[in-house]
Amino acid sequence: MPDSSRDTPEGAGWGSAQRGAYQRLLPQRTEKISWLDPRMLWAARNGVLASWFGDPTGRMRARWVAQREAAGAPADKVVRRDDPDRFSFLVIGDTGEGDDPQYAVVPGLLKAGGDTRFAVLASDVIYPVGSADDYGPKFFRPYRDYPAPIYAIPGNHDWYEDLGGFMRVFCGDAPPLPPENRPRPLTRAWLRSLLWHRPRPGDGEHLAEARALRPAPAQQAVQPGPYWAIDAGPVRIVGIDTGLLGTVDAEQGAWLREVSAGPRPKILVTGSPLYVDGRHEPCAIEGGGTVDDIVRDPAHHYVAAIGGDIHNYQRYPVRLDDGRTLQYVVAGGGGAFMHATHTIPRVDVAGVTEDDFRCYPLRGDSLAFYSRLYGRRLRLRRFFTLTEAEATAVIAERLGIRPARTPGTPARVTRRARLVAGLLGTGSRPDKARRFRLPVRKIYTSLFSPSSATYSPPFFKCFLRLDVSPESVRLRCYAATGNRAQELDPPVEDEVTIPLR
Repeated sequence: MPDSSRDTPEGAGWGSAQRGAYQRLLPQRTEKISWLDPRMLWAARNGVLASWFGDPTGRMRARWVAQREAAGAPADKVVRRDDPDRFSFLVIGDTGEGDDPQYAVVPGLLKAGGDTRFAVLASDVIYPVGSADDYGPKFFRPYRDYPAPIYAIPGNHDWYEDLGGFMRVFCGDAPPLPPENRPRPLTRAWLRSLLWHRPRPGDGEHLAEARALRPAPAQQAVQPGPYWAIDAGPVRIVGIDTGLLGTVDAEQGAWLREVSAGPRPKILVTGSPLYVDGRHEPCAIEGGGTVDDIVRDPAHHYVAAIGGDIHNYQRYPVRLDDGRTLQYVVAGGGGAFMHATHTIPRVDVAGVTEDDFRCYPLRGDSLAFYSRLYGRRLRLRRFFTLTEAEATAVIAERLGIRPARTPGTPARVTRRARLVAGLLGTGSRPDKARRFRLPVRKIYTSLFSPSSATYSPPFFKCFLRLDVSPESVRLRCYAATGNRAQELDPPVEDEVTIPLR
């Protein structure tokens, strides 16, 4: 078993390691997405417009679903596969930036998951706005050697061009929706329509060329729409579409209740995680109720809920009043910029304590990563940069927890390390007063963090492998650092066995 980040700094990718062979997979020219570029922010404006002037995705989703049903997709939106009782599949979240961190996941994924029956992409398949012509370098090319079908649920970025590219790639080359009637002037919908970002003329003209990168019949999958269920072996995998604003429309909510009925064990895959960063986010359903109400209902037999959108790995084993334990997982580390974990406060939610909680990257590695990033951006490297040992030690002190990785020689926590940790948003013990800090939490999540992509390891990316049997599901989180050692033998950062009976 190779060292993971919980074992050694080298297992985390620190040190002078050999760069991985993933660079050979990259196209000659790669797009470098900067979310500090005003042109990029303007192109991705639809989420803001939806929050200001009303969210049209529920209505548009219903039109896509109706189009697929008219074309012959099953009305219950269930894909019935011929998988044995024992099989494996992958979950990869928030993949499609098309640069070094995304491609760095591929060698380890093929090594640890090349024998799986299928894969599921969980949220934000394509950045920045889900354009059809971005699928070549950001979907077909990186996964061209994965031999099995790939299903997907869209994230908010896939909706920034009204889901057209996603539907063409995953839903039987669905034709564009006919235009709707123009809204009445001077209404909120009219204002939204004036500013709404739409696909450029001719978008998708390179799709046929891109599809040639995954031509084998065994690689093909056609799904019934942006939300679906897959009956595979003894389990049902339910994928839901949370659109631009992380909610579920009434029509999809009614379908979710129907498809969740029955004794078959179920795993939810969603674009909006239900537990994240130490908080419960139950995901509202239009008309009443929440997705988590459905997941927790003992009549529905869910055993796990896996969500993308946040670009790291987190796991919350929540024990319910009836004695069951549900595994709530964040799995958005498949290729996009890294969301920090050092900003996650000491965990105490729904009975899950710090001893139960798992995350990747470890908080200390996240703090060390961002200390280097801020030092470089602000040209204050000597002040900001913390070693991984310093970062691990100051995290343990500020949160009052045991170090996730015990250093060989414990680092001394200096005044500078405490100041840097506080400035970079590291949580503190509940009895400690909050101090001034740089924008690493809320403002960071929407502004600074998206510009944090780096092109030198360690990248702290990850993917999930789930091994299913009639008795249990074994879930493992594999790391991808961008270094050769972790490509050849991907380390397991977390593992849990979930009983089905």
